Amino acid sequence: MITHLWINNEEAVAIILFGIGFTMLLFQKNLLKKLIGMNIMDTGVFLFLASMGYIEGRKAPIITDGVMEAAAYINPVPAGLVLTGIVVSVSVTAIMLSLSVRLYKRYHTLNIDEMYERSRHAAEDR
Repeated sequence: MITHLWINNEEAVAIILFGIGFTMLLFQKNLLKKLIGMNIMDTGVFLFLASMGYIEGRKAPIITDGVMEAAAYINPVPAGLVLTGIVVSVSVTAIMLSLSVRLYKRYHTLNIDEMYERSRHAAEDR
């Protein structure tokens, strides 16, 4: 049984950011606000991964001074995952923004509920 839960400041901020972004995804009706929430949530995930990859007292995985032990260096995989995630996040954001522009041109609103109603009325008129 866990008696103590130790969370670093970075991990706490990452969890809060993820919660804020997830809440925005759930409760906002505006597509741009949902997109901002998704980006906030991504930032929380990236911060969490980066904080998990950092180990106090270790150096970047670049061999210097002839030190070859793995225990002297941090794990580079979390940093690689964060960089890959940032690239994917920027791509998804660009696609979502372009789709939002197209939806706005068609329905003249970014509110999801209004788009649904307008698409239903358009289907009934056909």
